[in-house]
This record gives sequence, C-alpha cells and structure tokens, in this order.
Amino acid sequence: MKVFVVDDHDLFRAGVRAELADTFEVVGEASDTDAAIELIREREPDVVLLDVHLPGGGGRIVVEEVRKTHPDIVFLAISASDAPEDVVSVVHAGARGYVTKTIATAELIDAIARVAEGDAVFSPRLAGFVLDAFSAIPVGEVDPELDSLSAREREVLQYIARGYTYREIAEELYISVKTVESHVSAVLRKLQLSNRHELTRWAHQRRLVD
Repeated sequence: MKVFVVDDHDLFRAGVRAELADTFEVVGEASDTDAAIELIREREPDVVLLDVHLPGGGGRIVVEEVRKTHPDIVFLAISASDAPEDVVSVVHAGARGYVTKTIATAELIDAIARVAEGDAVFSPRLAGFVLDAFSAIPVGEVDPELDSLSAREREVLQYIARGYTYREIAEELYISVKTVESHVSAVLRKLQLSNRHELTRWAHQRRLVD
C-alpha cells in the first residue's frame, strides 16, 4: 500500500516515514498545501496521512482539491489538535478519519490499513464530535436522483464510492459479479453519469458514505 505524508514539521515527517517504512511504501511527503496537492496528484497514493494545520490553507483545502480529480484517494487526518471544529471541518471535506499525534505506532498502522479498506477511524473521544455535527444535518430532504435508485442500487453505489471492486461487492452482498455490473449500469443510467469515478464523486457530494 502506498502512503503519502503531509505535515509542516520536518522531524514529524521523518519520524512517521521511519515508523511506517517496514509496513507501507511511503511514496512522498509535503509540508504545505500547494505542494501537497500537486505531489499527491502526481504520486497517487492509496492513503494520505494529513496534518490539519498547514501553511497555505490547511488540510481541508488539500482534501477538497485532490478529491476533485482523484476521488479514490483516502485521507486520514492526524493532528496535535483535538478541537471539534478541526475534526468536523476535515471530515466534512472528505477525510475518512482523524487521530491525534499521541497515537502509538501500531495503532497508526492499523488506522491507515482500516481507512484504506473503507472504515472510518477516530481517536476515542473525537468520534462524538462528528456524530454531534452530523446529527444536526436535516434529513428527509427531497432528492429526486437519489430517490430514483432502489435500495440495492444505493447499497452498490455506496460500496463503489468506498473503492470496492465488483468482485468484492459481490462477496459482501452475496450476489454475482454480473448482478453487480447490472446494478452499476442501472445507477449510471439513472444518474446520467459515465463511470465509477463520477459515481464516487456524486456519492461523496451527497454524503452517502462515511
């Protein structure tokens, strides 16, 4: 698995690279927003380990900009801050999790692996901030495009948005790969989209995935 590290402290980046080197392929690093966006797009890592506070606009900007062109890249925020506004901001942008820099190496390795597999990972007391923030989002709003999808089609769409392959989706839902392909084709047709990358972007824009 390829990992990219973004943090404005040289010693922290060096330490993280050393700790992860035996488990993951660290394909690059950056210390500010602009460099991070450019290099992440160039290196195309599986997971980006991202500090929240960065020169040039912060981690949220990195997530938002990279996801416009590479929606499959996964972000795990790591910060010294446990402020609710920092947690909610970067998760709203699309990060799959948020851990603090007090995390142990083994726990960090586990967190990276889990977000890559589609899980949402948070340091223990931070998950409550996210639940509180998203519980305030109105539900039941009319979305004709979403309402046009069947329950199974929505389920398949969510797996696609999390990066699952057709075969993995088939195994999760106990259906055939051909049936998965049929559901994806139906979703593409109903939403008037062209490919799975557009589906992923569409799903994240509507917050259909964690």
